[in-house]
Amino acid sequence: MGKDGQPKHRQAARELLRRKAHRQPAERLLIVCEGSKTEPLYLGEIRQQLRLPSANVQVQPAAHGTEPLRIVEYAERLFTEGQRALGIHARSFDRVVVVFDRDEHHTYHAAQQRVAALNGRLENDERVKAPFEAVVSVPCFELWLLLHFEDVFAPLHRDEAIAQLRGHLAGYAKGQGSHWAVTRDRLDVATARANALAAAGHTAEDGTQPYTNMHELVHRLLHLKDQAA
Repeated sequence: MGKDGQPKHRQAARELLRRKAHRQPAERLLIVCEGSKTEPLYLGEIRQQLRLPSANVQVQPAAHGTEPLRIVEYAERLFTEGQRALGIHARSFDRVVVVFDRDEHHTYHAAQQRVAALNGRLENDERVKAPFEAVVSVPCFELWLLLHFEDVFAPLHRDEAIAQLRGHLAGYAKGQGSHWAVTRDRLDVATARANALAAAGHTAEDGTQPYTNMHELVHRLLHLKDQAA
């Protein structure tokens, strides 16, 4: 028996209910990605594997091209106006994340400036300022996958990144799925390597040295899973 005279299993159930009553609701996250395949598939696979409901996490490809500034503009409209066809209500998120590559995009720096201008300026449906953030990879998303297998400190072209990645993932091609499944056991290693790039002075703003903060988004999704547990 428990100390208040009730069976221990009842005490445990009451304690669980008490903790849930005081738990903060899980963050509602809108992610808008460059392209329609590789990044959305990767992040969507994480969402599905973690069983994060679409009410909390939406992963959407940008609808108006791959130029970073267009991606940011689309994310802003999706947040402020919603889109019935996607089941997205206006301002129904607590955070917006745009995902794009450096590649050879002409609006890369303009997109970063726009993100900075939007960050903390837009209010959600609870009248709370929503962070607006960029997750970027230089030169491309494949760098993030490559860091699961090797260090990369020297500048490289996207074609080089893909070629080196194929040395670890035979037959790799953009638009394939299952990249999370085959790399997740190396997440800690990739995270350490991404942090090492930042510690070496590589930045998203520079756009010439290899850099990615994709690990921050992945760990945010893992944290959302912990919130929902």
